[in-house]
Amino acid sequence: MNMILKEKNRLDQQEFWKEEVVYQIYPKSFYDSDGDGIGDIKGITQKLDYLAELGVTMLWICPIFTSPMVDNGYDIADYKGIQTEFGTMEDLTELIEAAKAKGIKLILDLVVNHSSDEHAWFQAAIADPASPYRDYYIFKSGEAGNPPNNWRSIFGGSVWEPVPNEDNMYYFHTFDKKQPDLNWENPALRQEIYEMINWWLEKGIAGFRIDSITFIKKDQDYEDVAVDGSDGFGSVKVKTRNRPGIEKFLAELNRETFQNYECVSVGEAPGVPYDQYDQYIGEDGYFNMIFDFHYADIDVENGSEWFRRTNWQPQDLKDLLFKSQGAIQNSGWGANFLENHDQPRSLSKYITDERYQNEIGAKALGTLFFFLRGTPFIYQGQEIGMKNFQRETIEDFNDVSSIDNYHRSLLEGYSEKEALMFVNQRSRDNNRTPFPWDAAENAGFSESNEPWLKLTGDQAAVNAADQVQREDSVFSYYRQMIQLRNHSAYRQTLIYGQFSPLKSTDAVIAYERSGNETLQFFVNLSNQEQEIETTGEVLLNNYNELQMQNGAQVLQPYQAVVIRKGENHD
Repeated sequence: MNMILKEKNRLDQQEFWKEEVVYQIYPKSFYDSDGDGIGDIKGITQKLDYLAELGVTMLWICPIFTSPMVDNGYDIADYKGIQTEFGTMEDLTELIEAAKAKGIKLILDLVVNHSSDEHAWFQAAIADPASPYRDYYIFKSGEAGNPPNNWRSIFGGSVWEPVPNEDNMYYFHTFDKKQPDLNWENPALRQEIYEMINWWLEKGIAGFRIDSITFIKKDQDYEDVAVDGSDGFGSVKVKTRNRPGIEKFLAELNRETFQNYECVSVGEAPGVPYDQYDQYIGEDGYFNMIFDFHYADIDVENGSEWFRRTNWQPQDLKDLLFKSQGAIQNSGWGANFLENHDQPRSLSKYITDERYQNEIGAKALGTLFFFLRGTPFIYQGQEIGMKNFQRETIEDFNDVSSIDNYHRSLLEGYSEKEALMFVNQRSRDNNRTPFPWDAAENAGFSESNEPWLKLTGDQAAVNAADQVQREDSVFSYYRQMIQLRNHSAYRQTLIYGQFSPLKSTDAVIAYERSGNETLQFFVNLSNQEQEIETTGEVLLNNYNELQMQNGAQVLQPYQAVVIRKGENHD
């Protein structure tokens, strides 16, 4: 019994990062302060009042480091430099201080599975086979004029790229060919990374979101894998994602950096089975929290190519969500999200009836995810109910993954129309369109008439200026949720309380948070009325009322309610 209590106390231990509400910013698309069509650091600083009014307490800024921008900053050429289109180091220091004055912390993206091919290390490695920097990356000889193996990169095509001016020599890239993987087997490389991380933490940022970190360990046999597509390749994930031996690298990373600072580490950790969560987020885990993608990719088979669609139902999402919450609660802490820079808009993905891809649906989804056990992450535009776009041609896409998935779909036998449909549904550009600040032609994002990426195009109906001044808007609803979680009498329960699933009809996702109080959450993910069983005070509702019919409470289509149940349980 004492062991059980000790474990419960560990999981309930108060930490600053458990109490944050994080807002993710894609800087290229947030706000353009200088009229060049590209969002920038000063643009974020100028919009801090908006973020403070929303109530968020931490910003996660996607990469702003020096980069050729092949993958929009996730290809870093200088880890200590700022990309000129975003501004200067002085601009970043100003942002950190201005945010701090408003009680808002700042974390950055940490991209250390790979660098840009324009990084000085890689340039030295390519220029001289005898350079010590050759061992900072992964180089292999080919086989009879062919690449070393048949692995397919995440973005399509071989993971191997021929080295210029060297016969039968290739370098390895899990993602794009201009993103060569760093060789974590090399202790000198690892020490360079740790020094860089500590350098940034000394500058006063509050921590990092760590990108693609489960790919840093590769099976050293580099053997072929089973072919799983018409291109003759097999997925790189089989031999490079969360592989045995990664524990050494991750434990050392934490020991040499994060655990020496009062900071937060958030791992992007796809491919980690639940029975390993304790290693990642347990008492001696590598990170403070991780993102769980087991339910985020419910619309595609096994998180694979976008043409492998699923016909998921609310019950499927419920099962995955409850399994995720159980695993996280048993091990440590999670980072809960509906959207991010790699996902389509949640309204378009999770609301299957287009009539409710509106403010009702946005509030329902917000209620569903925001009160789960863990730290909530809000992606820019989610708080005003942005939706996917509809592009008419592949030429309108910027995202390298979208273009690769389009051509992969064609290769698998789909028509151009079908391939474009898959990409419209799943493109990462959906969440990267410029933020609609108002209803103007350029949505108030920039004085330029040509933003770097085409707008979603519905800014007349969905924009921040309208939502901020309306009490019934999605923005106002998110403010209410933040107020309820972080500043109400139920704060302790909503942050640290236990999570328990509740029984409900298939279309309703219902759960309970219990501590000093018991709060219940019911979300109808269908276009049909659904009966629920509960009694208590309604604290939050995306409709005007909770109806009663024949003595039972009834949720309207896509209705979500938060109920305070009964009396104190002290």
